[in-house]
Amino acid sequence: MFLDKARLKVKAGDGGSGVVSFRREAFIPKGGPDGGNGGKGGSVYAVADPQLHTLLDFKFRPKFEAEAGQPGGGSRSSGRSGKDIIIKVPIGTRFFEGDRLIVDLNEAGQKYCIAKGGNGGRGNAAFATPSNRTPRKCTPGGYGEEWEYSLELKLMADVGLVGLPNAGKSTLLSVLTAARPKVAPYPFTTLHPNLGIVRPMEYTAFVMADIPGLIEGASEGKGLGYEFLRHIERTRVLVYLIDCTSESKLEDLEVLKKELERWNPDLLKRPSITVLSKVDLLEGEPIPEGPWTMAISSAAQTGTEELIQRLWVLLQEAPYPEIFRAPEKVPLDSKDDWEEDE
Repeated sequence: MFLDKARLKVKAGDGGSGVVSFRREAFIPKGGPDGGNGGKGGSVYAVADPQLHTLLDFKFRPKFEAEAGQPGGGSRSSGRSGKDIIIKVPIGTRFFEGDRLIVDLNEAGQKYCIAKGGNGGRGNAAFATPSNRTPRKCTPGGYGEEWEYSLELKLMADVGLVGLPNAGKSTLLSVLTAARPKVAPYPFTTLHPNLGIVRPMEYTAFVMADIPGLIEGASEGKGLGYEFLRHIERTRVLVYLIDCTSESKLEDLEVLKKELERWNPDLLKRPSITVLSKVDLLEGEPIPEGPWTMAISSAAQTGTEELIQRLWVLLQEAPYPEIFRAPEKVPLDSKDDWEEDE
């Protein structure tokens, strides 16, 4: 099951409290303060994992809580720090607080702290001064951050298949890749994006996405337009797939381009190929003239190899779309780098 939106609650661990303690040993009746500091609370990190392709896991586990730090002890013993939690998400996952984008995890292995653990409190040994050698003061641990995020997944693909419902996108993906999307001879068979790996030659590959069929008005929310259009934004090359049996092929192409332009004008600047599909259904009739650069039949696997090679050539020079990154909210590195509160 594919899921590209989810809610997530995270709670970092609270810091352990410092303690008041004094050294007590034989023959040392008035030992100095030796209360240790509390341990830091565990933090919650999100990491982009290329093996994941859906947010479905968060439907069943929408909340994560890191371990709290332990209190300090005598003999200047510091409390144990709480364990961090690593949450794996698909590449292309964006975290929002309300309408504000917090981070966009768009690279494999990218790591971000989504809830910072509380600092440990200080024991009385930390407050000893020449004028106060027996402090009876300690501080509690700090509270760990607690946040609720909206998660949104934008698929990362090199090539996006764009077409009206029943244009043959899923069939083409199943022929060019090992993906097995649902295929049927009626519109709206595909209700969520599918990904597949295309291998133009040995040791080379690119990712192709089958985007569910668009309809006129998709950019205004008709059908499931909003849900589908955002997955196109991160593709480097577009394939406009036009059904050769349509009685309005030119109008179909115009509808596709108009909806993409209304959603994001930058999409029309991407390298693209316009392909006439299902030409095996012409039954010997000449291929209609039009703006398409090639004609294919996924069922008969006619022209599909040529399409792969053309796409591979386009990808060699196709730029990566600019991806917005929110300013960093907290450090990305280990929590050991954070300074303790004074």
